[in-house]
Amino acid sequence: MWFRFVPRECWFPQDIEGLWATRLSAGTAMIENVPFVPSGPLARSPQAVHQRLAAFHLGGEVMSADFPMVAFNVPAGADFAGIKALLSQGQDEGCWHREVGCGTDEWWNA
Repeated sequence: MWFRFVPRECWFPQDIEGLWATRLSAGTAMIENVPFVPSGPLARSPQAVHQRLAAFHLGGEVMSADFPMVAFNVPAGADFAGIKALLSQGQDEGCWHREVGCGTDEWWNA
């Protein structure tokens, strides 16, 4: 599924974003990727962002070297509370900005 962004000054250089999903049934799909945008001291280094989260063994991808948006896949059974604490700490320290595109009740309640 592709989403087109309305161009805005000081926004991302890309005008589309992809969302990958696996169809589970006629009306249900499982989302496969959830992007968040790093900003701050680690902004130009997706590897540094991955390194900070390495202890959680998350899968993910980087958009490109020119546009270092990082998407992490957080599997069921992961340490949601620990991941959320580290993401919040990094945001509070100005290392990145993060957004959750899709979360389960377990994620939100951790």
